[in-house]
Amino acid sequence: MEQNVKCRQAEVTRKTGETDITIRLNLDGTGKASIQTGIGFFDHMLNSFARHGLFDLEVQAKGDLEVDCHHTIEDTGIVLGEAIRQAVGDKKGICRFGECILPMDETLVLCALDLSGRPYLRYHLDLTVPSVGQFDTEMVHEFFYAVSYAAGMNLHVKQLDGENNHHIIEAAFKSFAKALDRAVSYDGRISDVLSTKGSL
Repeated sequence: MEQNVKCRQAEVTRKTGETDITIRLNLDGTGKASIQTGIGFFDHMLNSFARHGLFDLEVQAKGDLEVDCHHTIEDTGIVLGEAIRQAVGDKKGICRFGECILPMDETLVLCALDLSGRPYLRYHLDLTVPSVGQFDTEMVHEFFYAVSYAAGMNLHVKQLDGENNHHIIEAAFKSFAKALDRAVSYDGRISDVLSTKGSL
């Protein structure tokens, strides 16, 4: 994988007895996406993530959907987190922290993250239905948990308001995209890694 200031990219493949997933990610893209997971609502969320973070994202995922959606969504989160970790590289010059409070109709969702290298997820979304389409709503937590641990990020996702489950989940994915975009952005005042320890 080549990584530099102009084009930070990664390609990650994960094959198990349950899933076969390849993700290509360009942090310095324009929001182009090609997503195929076999789960329509999940495709929609990943498209939203790419578009609103201005990331170029390709996802090819084959999973045991005859069982349920769990393995496909969780493993996609693992691969996306690893792609983020690889693409961001040594973290020199980046803002490191990112945040977004994103409105979507009646819904308001906060996302804040730190590319600290120390994984942690703090999550609170009040989802009241078991599924949206073929997407089990409990998998939102599993997805963000997988991303945060594979990427090595401290991630907070918190619902501030909202009732419609589609809106709440979509606002979470969009706010995550905006927060990550800010965290990986360069700041000309930062010449090294933004840490008193000198490394992340």
